Amino acid sequence: MVSGNQTRVTEFVLLGFSQGQPFLFLIFLAIYLATLLGNSAILALICLDPRLHSPMYFVGHLSCLDICYSSVTVPKILANALRPRAAISYRGCLAQAFFLTGCAGAECALLALTAYDRYAAVCHPLRYARP
Repeated sequence: MVSGNQTRVTEFVLLGFSQGQPFLFLIFLAIYLATLLGNSAILALICLDPRLHSPMYFVGHLSCLDICYSSVTVPKILANALRPRAAISYRGCLAQAFFLTGCAGAECALLALTAYDRYAAVCHPLRYARP
């Protein structure tokens, strides 16, 4: 049985961004653009030069994951930096946590795969098949 004295949470107020802060917006925007530009440049170089396809296979995937990491959180930070009352909806928070956790799991798996690849190349060079 549900009692009549309940509160439903619909959004979270972010106290660190309690007032619109254009300076904070500019700092986060510059970092975000540098991240996107740097990782996009890495991906472009790997795609354009066929010699980089094999040894840079993992680096390209890590660059994609870094773009995803940044794109999950930073746009909401940028939006909240300009608003007088910074908040995120409950569903938005759950979605952001889901995608952030997914990116973290993918990065852990990719780093483990990269570590095993380097282990095989260094410790067992005759069994290591180069593409």
